[in-house]
Amino acid sequence: MRAPVCAALLVWLLSDAAARDFTEEEMAAVRQRIKSMFYHAYNSYLDHAFPYDELRPLTCDGQDTWGSFSLTLIDALDTLLVLGNHTEFQRVASLLQDAVDFDIDVNASVFETNIRVVGGLLSAHLLAGRGGMELEPGWPCSGPLLRMAEDAARKLLPAFQTPSGMPYGTVNLLRGVSPSETPVTCTAGVGTFILEFSALSRLTGDPVFEDTARRALSALWQTRSDIGLVGNHIDVLSRKWVAQDAGIGAGVDSYFEYLVKGAILLQDQELLSMFRAYDRAIQNYTRFDDWYLWVQMHKGTVSMPVFQSLEAFWPGLQSLLGDLDRAVRTFQNYYSVWRQFGGLPEFYSIPQGYTVDKREGYPLRPDQVGSVVM
Repeated sequence: MRAPVCAALLVWLLSDAAARDFTEEEMAAVRQRIKSMFYHAYNSYLDHAFPYDELRPLTCDGQDTWGSFSLTLIDALDTLLVLGNHTEFQRVASLLQDAVDFDIDVNASVFETNIRVVGGLLSAHLLAGRGGMELEPGWPCSGPLLRMAEDAARKLLPAFQTPSGMPYGTVNLLRGVSPSETPVTCTAGVGTFILEFSALSRLTGDPVFEDTARRALSALWQTRSDIGLVGNHIDVLSRKWVAQDAGIGAGVDSYFEYLVKGAILLQDQELLSMFRAYDRAIQNYTRFDDWYLWVQMHKGTVSMPVFQSLEAFWPGLQSLLGDLDRAVRTFQNYYSVWRQFGGLPEFYSIPQGYTVDKREGYPLRPDQVGSVVM
């Protein structure tokens, strides 16, 4: 649900017009355009797809994609508040309490359920007062959305019951991890829990969530190569790297993001030190003319000279750390791709200056707009 809003905002922010001053009337028109795009998607979901996870826009029906959580509504909760629609926020928050049940026989992505369901419910819980919801005594350490987030997170914990502490990629919400589940998980699927799980532990008083996330982070940190890089997919049982391409894009991206944001949220120097060490290796082996390529994690030799749209978060991360010069130069590279195509293709060949075959699509990812406004 965030995608239409982000896409509209990005088109405006990256246009030449964004460099000049806007009148109040022009800004009001931009706001209204963004609201209209959001409600077109939101109302279409309610009319044609609820209670499924997502709307299929061509057939105008719904489908469950990452579980069966009415996921679009969870995604939309904080956006409703940003748009000032407190009445709908309250209605949807109440509706989700009645409609969503995590005791279901469904195989769910551990990664996606955490960042979207647990994270979405936690953010809505923390913003509930601003949205006009009646707060329970003891808030923010009590509340219906917090209990839902905790329930969802507990369903994920069996995935972390491995010798390494690194999680399986999929868990059945009713029966735990299937005996036939693959032990191969992407790097981001191991290292993208510290924000939600630590917040949950601090709010509920139960340390199991933060301890679980930290154990996974520690295990992943210990698997880096002699030159300081991590690969793309790892076997969580043997701790051996299955895909040894090192980069900042798909399969790895949010691991680095969570180290930085976790360090900021928790004021944790250890997490920041981890990222700084990775960043030195990334700058030494993967950066070429302010592009970031994919390299072999042990040798540092280039394996894929491509830019992936999921890498567009990186300038924003650099900005958070005050590395503005490199952030601007890298963003300008990414912006040149945007200007060439009017969007970011999934894969862009840097030597050829064009899209990679069969990876030309643009699924409205919000990463570049995140770097613009961060």
